[in-house]
Amino acid sequence: MRVFGRGRVRTAALALLAAAALAGGTAATAPAAAAAHTAKKGPTSVAYIEVNSNSMLNVGKYTLANGGGNVFDVAVIFAANINYDTSKKSAYLYFNDNVQRVLDNAQTQIRPLQAKGIKVMLSVLGNHQGAGFANFPSKTAATAFAKQLSDAVTKYGLDGIDFDDEYAEYGNNGTGQPNSSSFVYLVSALRDSMPGKLISLYNIGPAASRLSYGGVNISSKFNYAWNPYYGTWGVPGIALPKSALSPAAIDITATPTSTASSLAKRTVSEGYGVYLTYNLDGSDRHTYISGFTKQLYGSDAVYTP
Repeated sequence: MRVFGRGRVRTAALALLAAAALAGGTAATAPAAAAAHTAKKGPTSVAYIEVNSNSMLNVGKYTLANGGGNVFDVAVIFAANINYDTSKKSAYLYFNDNVQRVLDNAQTQIRPLQAKGIKVMLSVLGNHQGAGFANFPSKTAATAFAKQLSDAVTKYGLDGIDFDDEYAEYGNNGTGQPNSSSFVYLVSALRDSMPGKLISLYNIGPAASRLSYGGVNISSKFNYAWNPYYGTWGVPGIALPKSALSPAAIDITATPTSTASSLAKRTVSEGYGVYLTYNLDGSDRHTYISGFTKQLYGSDAVYTP
């Protein structure tokens, strides 16, 4: 049966260490109340939000019936883009109107989540223009884009960056094909510029298979990596501990409840530390979500509008 990555689901529908020292960094502008959130035991739950159609605030509406902890620990803004300037022949970070609106309204769209102890990351995705994480022509070019990413994290008070190497369409606009050094240079520079923030890998595309160059392996520079195919189980091929990996991936609006539950059960039984979800919308999904929170945390989910 054919399965799809996140962007592929949308297209079809419409047509590290995870060390506490790294994971602990929050934006300097986030409310101090973030430290007081209710703790829970179990895997880290991640929610990708399609901000073209849904609110980031949906992530903060779910808690556990037992103990009141957040269901979701990480919220990912999906998505910014890596675009290509044909006149300058260089990649640049691009925000569509909906992403820009979330960022510009960080006080009402991001800070409330951080105040609950939820980390907020920005996912970056190709945009059919030939620019991607795997084809920077030089260390200088890769480092320049890394600076754009870290500057955005600083400017908007975010908790990290997620790399999703889909839809680059390498070669468009005269760009190069993937090379061995590009992603290594990019991630190395990004980690150097934001040592206390999160970096995650959506394990797909040419970049995901180019993690080593010149004696440098960037695997340990990631906090998390996850399976990109919803409704399936697949251990990411990266040298991270189980605590940093999500072999399970579900689409909340499409993956059957039984599958979401069984993948959650397997996550716990096999000792993995992350559970990935996509497409949390504005509907009350607590019944569906309870199907996996009972396996992950031994508790039903509660929805608070």
